[in-house]
Amino acid sequence: MLKNKLLFISPLIVLLVIALFGLTLIPSVQQKPKNLPMALVNEDIGAVIPQQGKVNMGDTITNMLKKNITSTEGEVPPVKWINVESKEDVLKGLDNQEYYGALIIPKNFSQKQSSLMTSKPEKPEINIFINQGMNPVAANLVGQMLNTMGNHLKNGIQTQVLQGLEKQNISLKPNQLTPLTDPLQVNVENVNGVGTASMNGNAPVALFQPLWMSSIAGAVVLFFVANKLNFVNQKQKLYTVLTQVIAGIILGLVAGFGLTWVADLLGVHISKFVDISLFLTITYFAFFLLITAVLSWLGIKGMPIFVLLLFFGAPLLSMAPEMMSTFYQDYIYSWLPMRFMVEGLRELFFFHRDFSFSGPTSILLWISLGSFFILLLSVLRVQGSYSKESSYGHEETRATER
Repeated sequence: MLKNKLLFISPLIVLLVIALFGLTLIPSVQQKPKNLPMALVNEDIGAVIPQQGKVNMGDTITNMLKKNITSTEGEVPPVKWINVESKEDVLKGLDNQEYYGALIIPKNFSQKQSSLMTSKPEKPEINIFINQGMNPVAANLVGQMLNTMGNHLKNGIQTQVLQGLEKQNISLKPNQLTPLTDPLQVNVENVNGVGTASMNGNAPVALFQPLWMSSIAGAVVLFFVANKLNFVNQKQKLYTVLTQVIAGIILGLVAGFGLTWVADLLGVHISKFVDISLFLTITYFAFFLLITAVLSWLGIKGMPIFVLLLFFGAPLLSMAPEMMSTFYQDYIYSWLPMRFMVEGLRELFFFHRDFSFSGPTSILLWISLGSFFILLLSVLRVQGSYSKESSYGHEETRATER
């Protein structure tokens, strides 16, 4: 055993494997949000304050947010505030997954804040919306950032009111003290909620791995079955390819409806059983054809491609793109086929979408069509091999006759 070279290079192999799979942890380390799109609506009409004239605290808050919520100098800010006209437009944008959250300043904000210096104080309010279904990690981060912002606003309002009272030499009455201890009402509402039976919003990501592994298993099994056949012409190869495709459709139905049934059995909230099952069926079929197409050209040597896709792609699926590095966002995540599965499932689970052939489903169908075309091209290889074998046979016959 000591004479075997593998014994001495085994430590290098172990280090190589650790280094390779250690790279899969990079995206999850020190996740920093960059330009998370957030909607901002300022409906404040302002108010007239004695000795100060007309003020608009909504404008002040808007300018403060755009100026102060930034990263260190030279870095991309964590939040990108986008001005939106109305609450109705915000809700549409949240449903269309345009914003991770929203801040709405009501029209009477300045009036209520100025009332804190009167005998009839009223708390000003701000409304915060968190797009929970868009991404659980980003939703938690947005919630923390907006809560922190709300606390800063409370402190700022309290300081401003006290300074105004001091300038006007106004003494506070007992009924004015209580509002000043908590001078801002922050109303937080989760939209497109993930509910309590969706693995904390991670059900779309959790369903990926069993579907991906089963698509690999199905494609590999049928590849070995087809590989044992000896093709003598293109017609036989084409018949086998079409058989693989039909078998893939059947496997897709089994996987799509089976995985949905298992998830429902395990307690995951499945509100639209047929819609989710059909989407998973198309997803399986797209993955199956993609893997089969690669195997038809590279053989079993192409399997590491899909293993690496699993290990390098899976950690990215639970992250918001704005929380990835530029490299991963532009060159890895943007073309991962499995991201369309997760995006489609999020729409079905959390955004009240019905199954349709648009959006992520259409992209998966294009992946299927492209893979099918590549698979059909592999049929041409049979004619080339057959022609060579035929020419060799003729040459051998001529040599024997001579």
